[in-house]
Amino acid sequence: MQINEPRTASANNGNALFNLGFRIFFLSAGIFSVISMLLWVLLYQFNYSLAVVAINSLQWHSHEMIYGYALAVIAGFLLTAVKNWTGVQTLTGKPLMMVFLIWLVARILFMFGDQYILMAAFFDITFSVVLLVAVSVPVIKVKQWSQIAILSKLVLIAAFNLVFYLGVFAYIDQGVQWGIYGGLYLVIGLILTMGRRVVPFFIERGVGYNVTLYNSKWLDISSLILFFSFFITELFTNNAMLSAYLAMGVFIVNAVRLVGWHTKGIWKKSLLWSLYLAFWFITSGFALMAASYFLGISKYLAIHALAVGGIGLITMGMMSRVALGHTGRDVNKPSKLIDIALSLLVVAVFFRVVLPLFDASQYSVWVGVSQGLWIVAFLIFSAVYWPILTKARLDNQPG
Repeated sequence: MQINEPRTASANNGNALFNLGFRIFFLSAGIFSVISMLLWVLLYQFNYSLAVVAINSLQWHSHEMIYGYALAVIAGFLLTAVKNWTGVQTLTGKPLMMVFLIWLVARILFMFGDQYILMAAFFDITFSVVLLVAVSVPVIKVKQWSQIAILSKLVLIAAFNLVFYLGVFAYIDQGVQWGIYGGLYLVIGLILTMGRRVVPFFIERGVGYNVTLYNSKWLDISSLILFFSFFITELFTNNAMLSAYLAMGVFIVNAVRLVGWHTKGIWKKSLLWSLYLAFWFITSGFALMAASYFLGISKYLAIHALAVGGIGLITMGMMSRVALGHTGRDVNKPSKLIDIALSLLVVAVFFRVVLPLFDASQYSVWVGVSQGLWIVAFLIFSAVYWPILTKARLDNQPG
């Protein structure tokens, strides 16, 4: 049965954009990912010149997809979820608008390469800190210490962004590399932490029949220890062999977890299979990390299994679901266009990660196709969710 949107003033004036964090940050993340990837296509495929001196264009692309796109999605999710977890109102209205503008100014400045890097650094770090405070205050207020694992990762993300800029300004020799790879792995760690809570929950309640998915404390503890050990070893040591073995350990533990999360009903609903497949892409990314040492394949394939398949797919799937649920819509009935967009991202992973394993001679072609699929997928997402995110809830509830 179709639900018709009520014709209220608040629904039609587009003034709901700053009602809650998910609205402005999800929509902006989608639009920014398109613009940023278009610029990356110009840089990578057509040798467009970006004014970068202290960093190169690949580092610019990496930083903006992590601290621009991914952190915007995280901001939108946490500013919404923390309100539900704690019962304390998170940023809304003008304060939310101000935080968003800080993020936006940093992104605009970075579009000029590193010409305005000092100003970009100021706004970027300020955004990370303000987001951390905005999320931490409600948690601390109600003493919900179970969220410390998530808050600690936000602290580390802000710290590694600072390390990136200290590297840019030549205060830390390997700061740029640590900032990029540290940020990537921390986003993956945050996804693993939050995904452990919500993905099996969504699957159990979304497949339409009774099912209890397998989870265990030993898997949780093993995954945490192995991931943290990999993180430290990969970033701060030259022990490639140990890093490879730890990556294989992360792969095995999470593969076992995903087998326990499987039930055939997920393949009928895009907002379930997208989350499940994203976890498999992340898990496979760690296998490819190990393979880069043992078999000599490019580590960039592993990185993009994590980034395109893991972060890209799970963020689009999660944004799609959260936006429906928090605007009074049925999370089991996303637009068919979103089914297409999610499918395009899966195909993008195939071109970016799988095909280069078998035919590296056409590498730039595979990358170009993947870039194009990403752009189309997020154009679809942004177009579908623009009216949903800018208009009031269907049930006229706040949020």
